[in-house]
This record gives sequence, structure tokens and C-alpha cells, in this order.
Amino acid sequence: MAKNTRITLRTARDIDGRIERVIRGLGNPEPPLRLEDVRDLLKLDREFYRADDPTLLREVVSRIRVATIQVAQRPMLLLDAIKKWSLQALYVPDRKRILLDGSLPEKKHRWSEAHEVGHSLIPWHDDVMHGDNRHTLLPHCQAEIEAEANYAAGRLLFLRDRFGEEARSLQPTIETIQSLNGKFGNTISSTLWRFVETLGESQPMVAMISGHPHITRRLSDFDPFHPCRHCIQSPAFDTRFGKVDEVTLFQAVERYCTAKMGGPLGSAEVVLQDDNGDAHVFLFESFFIRYKPPAVGEALTLGIYLRPVASVIALSG
Repeated sequence: MAKNTRITLRTARDIDGRIERVIRGLGNPEPPLRLEDVRDLLKLDREFYRADDPTLLREVVSRIRVATIQVAQRPMLLLDAIKKWSLQALYVPDRKRILLDGSLPEKKHRWSEAHEVGHSLIPWHDDVMHGDNRHTLLPHCQAEIEAEANYAAGRLLFLRDRFGEEARSLQPTIETIQSLNGKFGNTISSTLWRFVETLGESQPMVAMISGHPHITRRLSDFDPFHPCRHCIQSPAFDTRFGKVDEVTLFQAVERYCTAKMGGPLGSAEVVLQDDNGDAHVFLFESFFIRYKPPAVGEALTLGIYLRPVASVIALSG
């Protein structure tokens, strides 16, 4: 399942302290955060690469591991790894250099760069250079490392508690997420992710990032057993509805979504069973973002807990 990996509270506090020092060092800036200021503060370099660019080989350091592959005195292994795992960003610790895939849409650069900044801030990541991977399931330890860098990126780009303070004053809707997306300057996908994880401590929420849910809009490589690119469960959802899988959620969404190729796809009340077998009502809504060719786009879905299903008790006369 494309479920978000959670990190321990102790690790989160450690990372958050490091992010706090960065934001304080920047003078507690207003959103959107300027990543060039972060690079200047941390003395990081940024360059772009393409998988077919041989100049990338000059960035190989004496000891780099990419997804458990050791690269030592064999620089071609790095290029092979980039191609094999479709890496979108790299952090080279010895050079304090962030490498971004220049073929990515520009809006994706911001999250990828912040993710690698996260690696640079977490000392136990120093010996490992990681990259985003959309196709290969990583070992559990690798998933934890990536989750830690994602947590750091989210806390950095959304200015720690500033995002939560503003989000809690608004209605939990996709329209709200779009407005916060504009203010903080991040992608709507990362804003959706941060919204659910931040506001969902006590209220069950779930979000999905997927291809178009309508059956007539599915791509040829659609996998009905793994229909979501990401399934983001809030802490409260994970605690109470942890047995609900992405297939169940996607099937609920496809029932109400229209075939539109942009904008709102529809909304509906959806009944889900909690881990005790009790039924509860969620309000789901979906929105499709259309990208410039050759990219197709992605559907964003937000599900918010409403109420338990009312029990009907029959009384005998």
C-alpha cells in the first residue's frame, strides 16, 4: 500500500529542533520560504542534472550509497542507479551539494530540494545519499530514512507551526488547501499531505494522490491492486481506521467522480468501518490537476470524518 510512513515522536522532536534553528537563523520569515536563503545559511550548493548527462559523473564522491548500492571507485554505478531507480534528487554530503533532475516540472523542484536539505540537516543521514523513487519498494529502513527527510521538508517549507495555525482557522476543504498552497508557495500535493498530517492529530482524515479515478480516464499501466501513488492517513485515522486499505478508498472515490480532466470531480458522503467494525460517515471530495504534456496529471482526494452512522434499535410492542 502507498501508505505514508510515520516516524517516532523522539525523531520528530529532534528534526523539528533542527528546523527551528534554521528558521530562526533566517529571521522567522513570512511565507513563502525562499530556498535560496536556506542554501546560503547552510552553505549548500545546488545544481541540476539529467540522467543522460555525463557531467553528473564528476559529482561522484569517494563513498556514496544510493538505495543500498555502494559506489566506490566505479562512477558508472551512480549513473546506472539514477536510471534504474528514476531518482529525482540527490544529496552529495562531502560536497554539501544538492543535485536536482532538470527534467522535472519546475514546481516539483521545490519539494525535491527541501527533501535533500532535510537529508543534509539530519546527521545520521550523512553517509547515505538518497533519491525520490516512484516505482521501487524500498526496504523498511530506507522508507524510514525517506520519511524523516520528508518530515524535515514539510516542517521547513511550511514554516513549522505557522501552517497549522492558519490551517486550523479554515474549513477542511480542497478549496482551503488551494489557498494555502498559494500562500506558502508549495505544490498542491505537498500542501494536501501537510494539511492531513498536521490537522489530523485528533480528527480522522485521509487523502489520496492518484491517477484519474474515472474508469474511462485510466492509463494503460493502472494497477487495481495499488491504485494510489500516495495514501496519506492522519494519526487519528491510522489509529481508528488502520484496517481500511487504499483499494477500498479508491473504489469509494471512483463511484462519485466524473470524467472531467480538470477541476472538481465530485464529492460524496462515504461510509467506512473502523477497526472495531463500527460504521462512520466521511465527506470525500476530489479534484483533478492537469499538467502540461507529456505529463497527464493527478487526482487529489480529501476525506474528512463527519459522524458515526446512527444505530437503529427495534423495539418490540
